[in-house]
Amino acid sequence: MRDSFLGLITPSGGAAPTFSVSYMPGERGTLDIYAPKDAKNAPVVVFFYGGSWQMGRKSLYRFVGHALAKRGVVAVIPDYRVYPEVRFPDFLKDGAKAFKWTHDNAASFGGDANRIFVMGHSAGAHIAAMLALDPQWLKGEGLDPARSIAGFVGLSGPYDFLPLQSENLVAVFKGNNRPETQPINFATASAPPAFLATGDEDDVVLPRNSQNLAARLRGAGASVEQVVYPGRGHFGTIMAMIGPLHYLAPVVDDVAGFINSRGAR
Repeated sequence: MRDSFLGLITPSGGAAPTFSVSYMPGERGTLDIYAPKDAKNAPVVVFFYGGSWQMGRKSLYRFVGHALAKRGVVAVIPDYRVYPEVRFPDFLKDGAKAFKWTHDNAASFGGDANRIFVMGHSAGAHIAAMLALDPQWLKGEGLDPARSIAGFVGLSGPYDFLPLQSENLVAVFKGNNRPETQPINFATASAPPAFLATGDEDDVVLPRNSQNLAARLRGAGASVEQVVYPGRGHFGTIMAMIGPLHYLAPVVDDVAGFINSRGAR
């Protein structure tokens, strides 16, 4: 039902979109670009959607692209491979390839390659966090992680969720207690600035995930902003990016404010 609802949202204005640009071989190796009209050296966000690492389509998240473009931010939304086609860490490798493509091509759509942020909701926030915190994934694409990611935005993300209880997730992550799957274990002083948001009524990905990661990052000496939206559940943080639903929470304004306050690393 959620996907059906999101698919009915048809945003207009704010962006000159380009759809289904290939960044790697395969059906799920394409991305969509939402560039503000006449963009020049604009900040860029690579957004990863959620879906328990098992489902999702970029076409359902056009509202995210338009919302960010209206705030002067170029949004890049890739598809990526999901279970059962792949398991951990292949969706991280796909995310790194999408980031690499964005970095190499940012100028062609009005973006600034020195101000690229990673962002995600739910499972997508996990992917974004792993790219931001564990340097091996971008290094695998020939990038210096300490210089490539300007910041990380996580909405209702799972960052500290062991041991796994779901049989599906045990299959996705090839075991129920693998510390290398957890973003919190890669929190260091060199982490890019982070913006972590959750709803206090989230019973899908518990708010302690964001709370624990924020505390670990602060303890390491990294920069982190943390927001808890009262009365909002797991999907409220992403639904609030839909134009008519902005009243749910000031997610778009908060994210845009975080991005626009950050320069190149």
